[in-house]
Amino acid sequence: MPLLRFLPDESNIDFVGARWYAFAVDGLLLLVTVVSIAWYGFNLGIDFKGGVLLEVKSPQVIDIGKLRDDIKGLGFADSTIQYFGGGACDTPANSCALIRVLPRADQSGTAAAGAIRAKLGTGYNFRNTQVIGPKVSAELFHDGVVATVLAIICIAAWVAVRFEWQYGIAAAVATGHDVLVTAGLFSVFHLDFTLTSIAALLTLAGYSINDTVVVFDRIRENRRKYKRMSLPDLINLSTNQMLTRTILTSALTASSIIPLLLFGGPALFDFSVPILFGIVVGTFSSTYVAAALLLYLPAPAGTRTDEKATA
Repeated sequence: MPLLRFLPDESNIDFVGARWYAFAVDGLLLLVTVVSIAWYGFNLGIDFKGGVLLEVKSPQVIDIGKLRDDIKGLGFADSTIQYFGGGACDTPANSCALIRVLPRADQSGTAAAGAIRAKLGTGYNFRNTQVIGPKVSAELFHDGVVATVLAIICIAAWVAVRFEWQYGIAAAVATGHDVLVTAGLFSVFHLDFTLTSIAALLTLAGYSINDTVVVFDRIRENRRKYKRMSLPDLINLSTNQMLTRTILTSALTASSIIPLLLFGGPALFDFSVPILFGIVVGTFSSTYVAAALLLYLPAPAGTRTDEKATA
């Protein structure tokens, strides 16, 4: 029984010819991103602003929804509550919670911790309480940005070694573009930018390079098979050959993220939104942008760059 296919095996889309439209869309996205980050910056969450962190344990399973309502009723500027496990927290399951709050402007960290203790009462065991200052949080934000940039550089270096340096540069530009535009999503829509957001960007960098490497590998394979074919035609041929695989992979990945977005609650919202957006942007850049950038770099040895192709 033949497999269900959304695209014909022999699609013949002129990706290279449409690159200027793709560059225009990317340019607009980058412009909006840069302007928004420069003008509004990021809506930094508790992780990057400082605040109060408490680890609490209950002898019973914690109702996380009720706990959120209790903490929200105290009127903090921001708050995040989530389960965490390990050790004594596994008995019973979901008996420990991590509470992060950003005190009001007229409230100290010690006073905020005291208000939480008074609200929760003796039904909870307060295992750890930390007041995190803005200096530590600023260092955490800096380290998160550095980690993201280093991840992109390491990915590009691996592609350059695995393929050729031209591919490494194209991969760095495409992956960096995907991560930057997705980071701009937080600025444009004023989403909370937290450590979860950094994790989402790092995850996206790994996902983005996956499709790019698949197309690059097919280009390299076709270079050996069609030694007289020009680079533009090699790009079109390789991208068309991998198009069904790219669309199916992106669609299946997105289908696993959508339930997290709809039913994951506030704790997963800041992770699932950028991942879903990044899948769309990453698929677009891998298909239309990454390989097309090879046209503006010195051609790999033995590759024709003229528009007329001969297989």
